[in-house]
Amino acid sequence: MRKQVPIVRLIGVVALLLAASVVAISPADAREVTSEDLAKTIRWEACHEDAGPNFECGTIRVPLDYDRPFGSTVELALVRLPAANPESRMGSILLNPGGPGGSGVDFALGFGPFVGQAYGQEVADKFDIVGFDPRGINRSSPVRCFSNLNRAFAAFPPLAFPLIADDIPLFEAANRELARSCRRRAQARRVGSHASTANVAKDMDVIRASLGDEYMNFLGLSYGTYIGAVYVNTFPERVRAVVVDGVLDPIAWVNEEAEIPFSTRLRSDKGAQDTLNEFFRQCDAAAPGACALAPNSAERYAAVADALLGGAVPTDPVTGEPIPILYQDLIGLTLGNLYNPFGYPFLAFLIADLESLLAGSADSADGLEASMNAARAALMVPRYENVVEGFPAVACTDTSNPKSYEAYEAAGIAADAEFGYFGRLWTWASVPCISWPFVDRDRYEGPFDAETANPVLVVGNFYDPATRYEGAQTLRSLLPNSGLLSVDVPGHTSLGLSICADTLVGQYFLNPDVANQIDGFTCPAEFNIFDLLGGPPPEAGVASSALSSSAGAQIRAAVLPEVSLVPLGATIRD
Repeated sequence: MRKQVPIVRLIGVVALLLAASVVAISPADAREVTSEDLAKTIRWEACHEDAGPNFECGTIRVPLDYDRPFGSTVELALVRLPAANPESRMGSILLNPGGPGGSGVDFALGFGPFVGQAYGQEVADKFDIVGFDPRGINRSSPVRCFSNLNRAFAAFPPLAFPLIADDIPLFEAANRELARSCRRRAQARRVGSHASTANVAKDMDVIRASLGDEYMNFLGLSYGTYIGAVYVNTFPERVRAVVVDGVLDPIAWVNEEAEIPFSTRLRSDKGAQDTLNEFFRQCDAAAPGACALAPNSAERYAAVADALLGGAVPTDPVTGEPIPILYQDLIGLTLGNLYNPFGYPFLAFLIADLESLLAGSADSADGLEASMNAARAALMVPRYENVVEGFPAVACTDTSNPKSYEAYEAAGIAADAEFGYFGRLWTWASVPCISWPFVDRDRYEGPFDAETANPVLVVGNFYDPATRYEGAQTLRSLLPNSGLLSVDVPGHTSLGLSICADTLVGQYFLNPDVANQIDGFTCPAEFNIFDLLGGPPPEAGVASSALSSSAGAQIRAAVLPEVSLVPLGATIRD
């Protein structure tokens, strides 16, 4: 006979279940949690007086997982340069310089004092400039897998990319070490599982609400354009003025098919080759003596590249000692210097000096050493404690990629054959994704066609070595309420390279309707960099002094250390 449960006990159980259900669907939880619900008061304190007297720093805590908005949190680091004329303040402009892995805090510190110079004093008067380090990056609850930067760099393969199959085990070993080191650290596991751009976009909206702004004003460069694309499609009703400059094709970034690496599908290799061709054109078109590689710069570069590819090793004519410069070093240094036209003269000297040493016509290796130092100084690569982990923490979480080294090898060879020098380099930039250990199931995969409250301004250079011009065209075609501003300059992003483009961006921040008014407009080339900076061979300190010789160069020097989409393996080998 079945034992009966006392009626009083049944009533008690039912009451408890009803109470629990009431809690689960209480009005506060039944509606969607908004950014305003999660907004926090930011305590600003004076900081970074070396960058400028008015900077203020603060922090904010945001949900680790937006599926559990009132659960665990991560901390975001912020910096603010208040509007110069607070009485006319229109809001804040949030900054992201790209990467993934670039520091918005350092970007704001570097670029903030130049906002008036670039965009017009009225923009500096009316807007707070706010930078933040995205979750997982630098000062903001970082994904950190190594105890220091030297250990992180030691985990990198000694080559920027493999040329032969025997080189591939170096990349396999490096990936195993990176994955093993990241799995061992609880903080890396915790943040790395929630590091997608989808969460960064939600963080941005909480920052917006915490700043007291009703609408978003945003400047995103390089990978920051993908943050912008995700933001405007997640919060289209919050868009006031969003500028994306140096645009990643968002569909190629997600790379849903995963048949080739996302870093191949972006076709940055073609953008880099187009930019190198423009470098050659400007070099040969410059005044006599202005470019060290003129005349016939393309043919002379090809001869140096072919010699190194064939195994040639330059030697010091004085000592007879070999100079350890590989083909991969040449391609990596070339790509890094293509980011910034103000470094083009140093790249020309580097190739010319290599040419002389390989031909046995140089008196010494001193010229090569000087040009190598100048070319490396022009790279301005960031050195954050988690710069090695920061890129895969976001990029490998956001994207789909093949899981075999054979697929990377085939894609790199095919890309080099089709587009020129940079196919292998850009393909192997994403090889850590093969074994990256963390997954964020909330990553954003589209769509990218939201109707935004105000028009988005899409900016693209004709010659961009990292985010080719076609990426800007793609995003413009996807966003129905957007305008495309094209810029006839070489370099990664247009900031500081075109007075025309900077002026129009400034006008857009003041009046978002400008995006529609200038849709389809092209800012023309304004200078030949070799006529502007060409001259005698580089000496100690010349690279840095030349990079500060004009307002545009100063802006580029402030911006480029944070715009870090350049494959890291191409820049860390000394």
